[in-house]
Amino acid sequence: MRKFLLVLTTLPEEKKAREVAEKLVEERLAACVTVSPAAQSFYRWKGRITKDQEHILFIKTKPSVYGRLEARLKELHPYTVPEIIALPIERGLEKYLSWLSEETES
Repeated sequence: MRKFLLVLTTLPEEKKAREVAEKLVEERLAACVTVSPAAQSFYRWKGRITKDQEHILFIKTKPSVYGRLEARLKELHPYTVPEIIALPIERGLEKYLSWLSEETES
């Protein structure tokens, strides 16, 4: 079975989230990026509890391009330490997974 990843990251502004999503798809680092509406994030940063509105990006890709995807996200991301988390996709509609594979070819 082929392997795929769902990569998550958050960005503070919708405009920037959309720009990042479009670049990742244009550069074939992701087959699809879904930008969520604003969510409230609570976290500890430099000893203080912080809360911010952020947009979650759901990035669908393959492990073979993950290294390039992570590097590009770090370049594009406004945060010093961006959240970049990759989760394995265990199952999915075969036609969708085939499309995902085709759209992330180098």
